[in-house]
Amino acid sequence: MKYSDLADKNSAELQAMLKAKKTELFTLKIKQKMMQLTNTNEISVTKKDIARINTALTAVAN
Repeated sequence: MKYSDLADKNSAELQAMLKAKKTELFTLKIKQKMMQLTNTNEISVTKKDIARINTALTAVAN
């Protein structure tokens, strides 16, 4: 996901995406603890996506 994909979305869409990504991050962390996660890079990618969404939310708010 790129920031340019998020720039044209409204606040409600970004909030929904943020909630979905946080849920995904939670499940990935649980899978890692249970030794079921094969690609641990997914966690860092999801964290970066959450940061991008937060940045877009800040830009929409201003």
